[in-house]
Amino acid sequence: MGYGLISCQGDEPSLITMGVLQLGKLPNQALKLQRIFEKTLALIDEYHPDELAIEAPFFGKNVQSMLKLGRAQGVAMAACLHREVPIREYSPRKIKQAITGRGNASKEQVSGMLMRLLSIVEAPAYFDATDAVAVAVCHFFQGDQQDDSKRFSGWKAFLDQNPDRLIK
Repeated sequence: MGYGLISCQGDEPSLITMGVLQLGKLPNQALKLQRIFEKTLALIDEYHPDELAIEAPFFGKNVQSMLKLGRAQGVAMAACLHREVPIREYSPRKIKQAITGRGNASKEQVSGMLMRLLSIVEAPAYFDATDAVAVAVCHFFQGDQQDDSKRFSGWKAFLDQNPDRLIK
């Protein structure tokens, strides 16, 4: 499970931290879910985020994988609700569109764009970490859901509303 936290000061997102929660060595699903809950609470308690943005579940062919993913997301969401952190969901396509301008971009393209956008020097070892940061940046680009003047559907919309941000 990847996680990423960004700071949003004005019009500039900046990376606080990102990482991957390794669950492979835990012997069963219940212990993995417990670890997800505990790590999510620990991140909330350490960084005090204003909101959680999470990737909405996607439909796949493997029902068991989808069930495990849904449980993991539910546990992370429950931890946020336990600490009264609001939750927003974004589809994988929406996230990729917001970061790269293409809804079918590869994980490599998303990671590369985030590295440029957030001035990340060293590529993370796992795409799960950059995927998590991508969700956070997508949420930042969307702005307050109630304030349509700050919503962005992708790079073009962002640059249209922020022409001073374009470096030529």
